[in-house]
Amino acid sequence: MEVEVKLRLPNKAAHQKLTSLLSPFHTATHHQHNTFFDGAAAELSSQRAVLRLRFHEETNHPKCFVSLKAKAVLANGVSRVEEDEEEVDPTIGRSCVDEPRKLMGEDSSRVLKRVRDEFGVEGFVGLGGFRNVRSVYEWNGVKLEVDEVKYEFGDMYEVECESTEPEKVKKMIEQFFNENGIDYSDSVMSKFAIFRAGKLPSS
Repeated sequence: MEVEVKLRLPNKAAHQKLTSLLSPFHTATHHQHNTFFDGAAAELSSQRAVLRLRFHEETNHPKCFVSLKAKAVLANGVSRVEEDEEEVDPTIGRSCVDEPRKLMGEDSSRVLKRVRDEFGVEGFVGLGGFRNVRSVYEWNGVKLEVDEVKYEFGDMYEVECESTEPEKVKKMIEQFFNENGIDYSDSVMSKFAIFRAGKLPSS
């Protein structure tokens, strides 16, 4: 179970202010490209699941991760989702994005085998995706991930922090935001749900 605090920033100005404040704690920036898949007969979505290929597009060291996410719940700015993830060869990942049917024949991935076996998927369809610039900070004993999400219909800004004590961490982040005049709100939809809705949630 992946448990994360998720707080939405209202605009680019709030994002820039936060990243400036956090700059002494910066450890990495990832240029991500997320692509999603369902079963050809909606075998995943009908069971509140989705398959994602995430590419880290840093030119010096590209990576690809395949993830199965299921039964997501987002309430009061805390997300809980069942997640199974592993790293795969980026070349294989790109090939599967171009031709989703190749996901059926890829035997090197434990996650893909699980999707086929447990969900009875007999074919895959691509759903499209979006890009994200993720800045990572080691701050106050936690890892903050500040996202600038690039949808075709607009940009969205969000802060994530994975924790086994989400309520405690959320209060710590909120105190920092309030002390520094950073506007925010609880995230009410996942990035994938926003993508599927085709519009940004109202503030």
